[in-house]
Amino acid sequence: MSSPFGAQLAWRQLVDLIGRGRVAATDDVIGRLRTIRSKVAPPVRSASARAIAAAAPPLALVVLFAEDEIAVAAPVLRSAQLAAGDWAELLPLLSPTARSILRHRRDLSPDVMAMLAGFGSVDFVLASPGGVEAVATAEYVWAWTATGDADAAGQGPVETDLGPLIVAMAAGPAVTPTGDAASRSTESTVQDTPSAADGPFEIAEMVKRINAYNRNRAKAPPVGSGPAADVPGAADAPDSAIGRFHFETDSAGLIRWVEGVSRNAVIGLSLASPLVPDVRSNADAALDGSGVDAAVAHAFRERRGFTDLRLVIAGHSNAAGAWRISAVPAFDYNTGHFIGYRGSARRPRTEQTVEPQATTRSAAADALRQLVHELRTPTNAIAGFAEMIETEMLGPVPDIYRAQAATIRTQTAGLLGAIEDIDTAARIETDALQLRADIVPVAPLLDRVATDLAPLAALRGTTLEVSGPDPKVCIRGDERAVERLIGRLLATLVAVAKTGERIGITVAQPSPDRLAMVFDRPRALADYVGEALLTIAPDVADAEGGGPLLGTGFALRLTRNLAIELGGGLVIGGETLTLHLPVAISDGMEQGSHN
Repeated sequence: MSSPFGAQLAWRQLVDLIGRGRVAATDDVIGRLRTIRSKVAPPVRSASARAIAAAAPPLALVVLFAEDEIAVAAPVLRSAQLAAGDWAELLPLLSPTARSILRHRRDLSPDVMAMLAGFGSVDFVLASPGGVEAVATAEYVWAWTATGDADAAGQGPVETDLGPLIVAMAAGPAVTPTGDAASRSTESTVQDTPSAADGPFEIAEMVKRINAYNRNRAKAPPVGSGPAADVPGAADAPDSAIGRFHFETDSAGLIRWVEGVSRNAVIGLSLASPLVPDVRSNADAALDGSGVDAAVAHAFRERRGFTDLRLVIAGHSNAAGAWRISAVPAFDYNTGHFIGYRGSARRPRTEQTVEPQATTRSAAADALRQLVHELRTPTNAIAGFAEMIETEMLGPVPDIYRAQAATIRTQTAGLLGAIEDIDTAARIETDALQLRADIVPVAPLLDRVATDLAPLAALRGTTLEVSGPDPKVCIRGDERAVERLIGRLLATLVAVAKTGERIGITVAQPSPDRLAMVFDRPRALADYVGEALLTIAPDVADAEGGGPLLGTGFALRLTRNLAIELGGGLVIGGETLTLHLPVAISDGMEQGSHN
């Protein structure tokens, strides 16, 4: 579990076993999960949370996820089924945002809802520069509005749940009723409330919005008990009648406020992470679950506005289906810091389609990606259980079985590497490879790759010598893809080298926007001229000695194609291989990356 790969496998396996009741959630096991959590990427932790959301995880595991980022904790909090005593223990440990997720649930017992209501004075206090006095005023306004607001017809107090409204106004401006009638009723109510008008401007504005919200709720139809029960007036409306909604996100891209559709289906969706196309179907735009397309995530990373991009919401609520979303970034007035997006969503028009333009696709590549998907899951499971046996995670294991588990883990690691290579090749073939615009420092990258390949170099009796990388020079491209590109190329060369050979890596910058990495060719490749180097067939002996499982030719073809995808290329020379990649200048040289 010392490597990120091992930590990821252990995390997935332990969470699955505990969540499904196959392993007890002891302090020791939960402690192990807390120890490796920092080594597991948030998307992996989120996937684990979604996988056990419907499996009734125990309290200790729910607490573990509740401590995490809200995007990781949300799937578990939305479906956790606990006893009243467990809820009493869990609620004080949650953040106000986590408790707000529970307030949207309709399946909790009255006792649990009463316990949640007890945190209102903490969760609904608005931050104010006025300090304690301003907070006290806010609590007074909350107590005053909680009694209800009589409408113009004298119908008495209006019962309403103001929690979501208060939270939405704390994050930013909410959408208020429009029209002259709403404006006149709001103004008259504020004028009739001298105690609020005498206070700070922020509090008076808050009271004004609450009054407008109450009057709008009083005129709305009764809330039903269907999937849209948490949306005023939306329960009785057919799905086709819901044609637009508004939303706001936080600085991480998570939707925190929504108006117009069922909140449960939308709150917590991320604009920062694109939804991966479903490779099991022939439809290029088929999406598996809820999420946005890659164009939205790209706009989010660059903090720019976007118009009419895709959003798909799964489920059976009135929010389910395809949407076109538009939004603009928001920045703090005082500090200039990015605080999120504010936007709206609408149903696609008749002449529009939510799918991108059809492209020529390879049926064989699609079938290959499906095969990769079917192979990766059981292979990951085998590797994870083998590592659990080898590390005696669940108890003592005889040495002979630990040795066999270590062998299984080593062989599955090689198999997983081959599966990833096939998947990358298939994605390139089908134009489905998604790359981010990262800035990758060259020197640390080469150090990591050389360290990872040190055992293989020692096995082959080969020496690696790196020279020439300027600490300030960076590569412009997806960090994961760049590291895989250089690592795969260098591993292939080391694997075919003979005992005593030296493989030199020289880094140069022939032009301001181009980086050249020159690799020495091992003697075993001397007989292959030009493109013939890419046709070398797999050799079982090389694979057993640490060479590429799919063969040297396949590995070099993958390297060349991946370099092209990154905006570079691979040049085959008589004694060297030269990898060209685009350059991004680091901040230390006072220049941004070239786009």
